[in-house]
Formats: sequence, structure tokens, C-alpha cells
Amino acid sequence: MKGYVCGVCGFISINGGAPDKCPVCGAPKASFKENADAIKTPVDSKNLTDLEKKHIPVIVVIKKCGLIPGGGCTDVHVKMGEIQHPMEASHYITYIDFYIDNEFIARIHMTAEKLNPAGALHLKSSSGKLTVVENCNIHGNWINEVNL
Repeated sequence: MKGYVCGVCGFISINGGAPDKCPVCGAPKASFKENADAIKTPVDSKNLTDLEKKHIPVIVVIKKCGLIPGGGCTDVHVKMGEIQHPMEASHYITYIDFYIDNEFIARIHMTAEKLNPAGALHLKSSSGKLTVVENCNIHGNWINEVNL
């Protein structure tokens, strides 16, 4: 899948163009390069390989917030793969990026060995398309999307 990749932090713009300033590291637009293969997608979504099962984010949307009282919140839980991705010094998830309607909203940085390959957000949004892109230090960027 095509994206515009920040040469400083690896952020991928998926909205069709490079931003004036990277929302993750602040790098200027000149730091972005278009990459036709920036994000990997499954060859056959109905017949995933073990590699794809370890890398495609699994997204669970909960229309009730477990942390912020008073409503107006949607919980999103994400884990890397239906087969759990390793988190070893030599092979791990480096970050998870979140987008709503193709606009970046958050990044979770990961470290090897001390974390599980998962993250959660408490969104104010209750509608739109949620996109999750994860980065594996060996196998690159993988994507999944759901409607909120």
C-alpha cells in the first residue's frame, strides 16, 4: 500500500500526500518520500500465511470506556497478530500508529522484552474509520482497519 514515509521517524502519511510537518517528530515536508510499498497487506485476506497472522493488527472496538467515566468514549484494544508477535531483542514491534479517517491521532512506542505487542486508546470519536499500522523491526509495516 502506498504512503508518504518520514525519513526521520518512519511515520507514514496515508491520506494521499505528505504533511507540511511530521505529526510524530516534526520533520519538514521535504523529509517525506512516496513509497508504493510502504505498508504490507495480505496476499489473500481469506487465507493468511503465518507471517501475516503475526503482523496484521487485531483490533477490538468497545463502545464503552473502561477508564473515562461519563460516556463519550470508545475503547480500542490492539494486539499484533492473531498469532502473537514476538517481543525479543532481535525481533519486535517498534511502534503502533493510529489514524481516524486516514488522519494520524497517536503513536505507541514499544520496547523489546518488557512489553507485550499490544496497546489501547480511549477515543473521543465514536464514528469513522480507525486504521492501525504497526512496525516490525524485521518485517516492516502492516495495516488493518475497522469502522468505529
